[in-house]
Order: sequence, then C-alpha cells, then structure tokens
Amino acid sequence: MIKSELIAKIADGNHHLFHKDIERIVNVIFDEIVDALSRGDRVELRGFGAFTVKHRAPRTGRNPRTGESVKVDEKFVPFFKSGRELRERLNKDSKPAAKNGKAAKGGAKAAAAKAGPGPGKPGRPAKAKRPAAGLS
Repeated sequence: MIKSELIAKIADGNHHLFHKDIERIVNVIFDEIVDALSRGDRVELRGFGAFTVKHRAPRTGRNPRTGESVKVDEKFVPFFKSGRELRERLNKDSKPAAKNGKAAKGGAKAAAAKAGPGPGKPGRPAKAKRPAAGLS
C-alpha cells in the first residue's frame, strides 16, 4: 500500500471529511514520526510496532566491482520492530505455539531432519565430527 492508497482508504470510510484534510492528517502523522526519529526518540504504536534509530559505526568496506577498500561513514538507519498483535494477526492461520510460549519439541530443524532430503536431492552422509582441540 502506498500513501495515496491509505488516504483513499480512510476517505472511503469517512465521507464527512474532506480529502485534503485526510491527506493533511496522514502527512502530519508521518512528519511527526520522522521528526521524532531524527531527534533520536522512539516511536511506538501499540499493537502495530515500534520505530527506532540504530547507529552504524564507520567502517572500511570493499567495492565489489574493483575489490578496493572504501571508507564507509557512520550513519543512522531507521529500524522497525513489529508488535505482538501485528505478528499474531499475520500468523493467525499458522499452527499455534505450545502453551508455555515455546516452540514444539524439536522445532523446525527436527521436522526437517525427519522429512529427509528434499525432492531431487540425493541423501548425503552425515559429516564426521572433528575431535576437540588439544585431545589426542
């Protein structure tokens, strides 16, 4: 969904409001979120999620085309963490979790191991474990 679709959706449900007023409201909300993040504040919308700013320290990167080292300046990047209600609504059709909030015994890795190799993939022998360092 893009901003104009959001404005149209709000307008469809609120015929008593002018389109220009709805557009102004949406713009003010987004501007306030951006302003708060630029001040370093956290923006939390209960049930939806939280916006924060993460700091990325300066580092030496590599140009993938030439392989030469490149200095990458420090930067601040927006970060979004979804809220529990949003995650639950997105996953409402999936299998429910165990009562204590932990995944079912064994988890996804155990289920994949039981299923065996995927279609078209020949079975591979298990990797031999390395002996612990310093032991003979």
